[in-house]
Amino acid sequence: MLRRLATEIAGLKLANPTMLAAGILGLTGASLRSVIDAGAGAVVTKSVGLKPREGYFNPTVVQVECGLLNAMGLPNPGIHHFAEEIREAKEGGVPVIVSVYGFSSEEFAEVATVAAKTDADALELNVSCPHVEKTGTEIGQNPQLVAEVVESVKSRVDKPVFIKLTPHVTSIAEVAKAAVDAGADAITAINTVRAMAINIETARPVLANKVGGLSGPAIKPIALRCVYEVYREVDVPVIGCGGITTWRDAVEFLLAGASAVQIGTAIALKGLGVFKSITRGMDTYLKNRNFRSVREIVGLSHRH
Repeated sequence: MLRRLATEIAGLKLANPTMLAAGILGLTGASLRSVIDAGAGAVVTKSVGLKPREGYFNPTVVQVECGLLNAMGLPNPGIHHFAEEIREAKEGGVPVIVSVYGFSSEEFAEVATVAAKTDADALELNVSCPHVEKTGTEIGQNPQLVAEVVESVKSRVDKPVFIKLTPHVTSIAEVAKAAVDAGADAITAINTVRAMAINIETARPVLANKVGGLSGPAIKPIALRCVYEVYREVDVPVIGCGGITTWRDAVEFLLAGASAVQIGTAIALKGLGVFKSITRGMDTYLKNRNFRSVREIVGLSHRH
């Protein structure tokens, strides 16, 4: 991989600053390996909880003009049955970050402890799922609850802990600061945005859950603003997520303060080739402007 793209986040060495976002191709070791083979610098698994969960009935995903709308309901086999998938993904040779969720700070810590024992390189705490009650945004909108979750997990594991935040707050920077003060090693901004679609023929919501999370190009300006605000407030790496489909999008996020970017919906829209397309474009951008490392442009918009 091109040397100028190499970077480091919370002690994790990445050949390039692209990551697979949680929720896309992250449920099996084989699918994670396919993303690694496509050129991702790191991968994040699907969110996994303490117990198996079936998720919602179909339809759970619908394509809209500006992206994808989903309400999967956090389907997963449970962390105790997910260990083998993590081990298989680890064979790909890039950092494997396990996304975990829980319905209390203690449950987050219990899931994280099991994930850490399976040799996950880092943990990403999902306190921002917009469509499952009593977890996700109900925790992520409260700085005190976010801090409690981070403190609980950090007291039990010695792996880097990332926390994925929701945009549905008055001040995402305030929540990020609470997470960092509690020990978070990096901030991921953002998760999907609450949204819905209605079928005008049946007069019913399209998703079985009625409300889901919007991802894709429509939320990029929101995510970019959140990264910009969080970067000004915290002294840990920020990982940008939301609507990144081209190398130009990725560069924007880096200039706003992201040390890396996560890619999800773009895979559904463009295929796995999007990783190499983005990294090649970023490398050309850096080369043409005489930057020796991608780290030189992180947060550059704040210094201009």
